[in-house]
Amino acid sequence: MLHLPLWLLLLCQVTSLPKRVEAKQQCRLQLNDDIGTEPSSPTSVVPVSSNSSTPTSSSTSTSPTRTPFNYSEGTVRGVNLGGWFVLEPWITPSIFEATNDDTIVDEYTLGTKTTNYNDTLAMLQNHWNTWITEDDFIAISDAGLNHVRIPVGYWSVPLPSSATNTSISTTPYIPGAWPYLLRALNWAAAHNIHVILDFHGAPGSQNGYDNSGQRTSNPQWALNTQNVTRSIDTLVYIAQQIGGMIDILELVNESAGFLSDQWTSVTRSFFSSGYTAVRNAVGDTLNIMIGDAFLGVDAWDGFLTYPTGLNALMDNHEYQMFSVPELQRSFSQHLAFTCTTRSTISSFASANIWTIVGEWSTAPTDCALWLNGRGVGSRWDNSFNGGAANGSCTGWTGNYTSFSSQYKTFLRQYWEAQVDIGESAQGWVYWAWKTESADEWSYQKGLEGGWIPTDPTERMYSDPCSNSTGS
Repeated sequence: MLHLPLWLLLLCQVTSLPKRVEAKQQCRLQLNDDIGTEPSSPTSVVPVSSNSSTPTSSSTSTSPTRTPFNYSEGTVRGVNLGGWFVLEPWITPSIFEATNDDTIVDEYTLGTKTTNYNDTLAMLQNHWNTWITEDDFIAISDAGLNHVRIPVGYWSVPLPSSATNTSISTTPYIPGAWPYLLRALNWAAAHNIHVILDFHGAPGSQNGYDNSGQRTSNPQWALNTQNVTRSIDTLVYIAQQIGGMIDILELVNESAGFLSDQWTSVTRSFFSSGYTAVRNAVGDTLNIMIGDAFLGVDAWDGFLTYPTGLNALMDNHEYQMFSVPELQRSFSQHLAFTCTTRSTISSFASANIWTIVGEWSTAPTDCALWLNGRGVGSRWDNSFNGGAANGSCTGWTGNYTSFSSQYKTFLRQYWEAQVDIGESAQGWVYWAWKTESADEWSYQKGLEGGWIPTDPTERMYSDPCSNSTGS
């Protein structure tokens, strides 16, 4: 029997996406599981040999079935697969420590400063092959979760010159993650996990954070029309190639709308143009997500609402550890502040577009090693940014066996409160599934340590927002 290469199988699937379905309400992605004569299921990808980490296609024996997710009625419960296809020093510090170069602080500098391209590529391939495996997708499903959000950088998308009038250079980034992403999508389908594909790193950096690929005080994404155009062309290519294997395409992660009015204006224009371009390319059934660009959801009132927008979602991120005033909150004050966000999120979702809290954490401190950047300390212990120290970071991060029972009780209460905020709208996606050494951020370790339940609908404590104005 003919075995088509994986990318072609996925392309065949996308070309058979359903045509526009007229509806007054937002509709769902129709997943097409028929991708060819053989294999009859979405292809799994395995190493070509025991000494190779580059995926190639291979058939599976059974055909996974996955019902399209109903965002009008279902509740999104998911995790971010952070640090996989976009490196972050605090998630995988060992990768950066192994370079023996303190000036390598992100994936951009990893490329600019590499002295042996092949060795660095091999290191990345090993990471892509091992950081998240099919066992993780099984564990995610077993934990009662139904979504993963997968961050990807533009440099990992093999955009051909025929698909854009802009540059297709990825320099200095080291590409090669695309086949591993395709394998991940097949794992997701096989284990009934829905996928939010998140454009996490845009050309020129959309925020200057290391999680965009480039840590810089002078991000250029919104200041260069070629960057914006290339981003749209890349999103269209993604939608055309793998739109049938994902449920939601997120146009860009955390654009820095706080930088200037110009940045905000470009972001709004980009969302409109990107939405239209993807719709023109693949129709209305692929759900499209935008973000609040650090402006809060209310800044997007009326944006992409029906009938201008169809199958549109808002991504809201909630953290309480990146400023001194937030760090000075007591446990009860963290919970109380969480409650103040409930009415904002739920009201926006009811009046505008589906809304998901797409990043949040139970961590109440910035103590995780390099959370603020490689070589940067924490505000909590006054090793970064000045201000009065809250005390030592000991017992607040690292291995959870050092966490006090009081701390773990709070982590459970905080988890429950934030889950309830997300579920007041369309749901939530926790950041992140795993880390190397910051257990307070890890959903996987939370399950192991007992502050995250194996059933995400289980509650141990009464609703802290029941007597709050946020209820």
